[in-house]
Amino acid sequence: METVALVIAALAALLHVFIFYLESLAWTGPRARAVFGTSTDEAEVTRSLAFNQGFYNLFLAVLVGLGIALVAADEQVAGRTLVFAGAGSMAAAALVLLLSSPAHRGAAIKQGLLPAVALVLLAVAVA
Repeated sequence: METVALVIAALAALLHVFIFYLESLAWTGPRARAVFGTSTDEAEVTRSLAFNQGFYNLFLAVLVGLGIALVAADEQVAGRTLVFAGAGSMAAAALVLLLSSPAHRGAAIKQGLLPAVALVLLAVAVA
């Protein structure tokens, strides 16, 4: 079960790398504007905020990735701790989005479901 949890955590990390790309590298482009529902003017005004936010997503993905690598290297405690911290932060951020912005409910579920499932499965696996 731990392997399944780590695979799902890896998928969550990959999703957050994609979010990093959209927010930090492609924010003013047509794809990112379509995903986030912003106009050209809104994207320009919020560019620096999105750039910063994208790096938060990247850093969470890195935490999860390092955790998975450490588990694979038989450093169970440190690895699991990083996966719990990274995926837990991903799920918590999605919950904040869900509760604070009903209009973004779909996005919150998309970004929070994989890390939440990974957390539950990992908790069951190590219990």
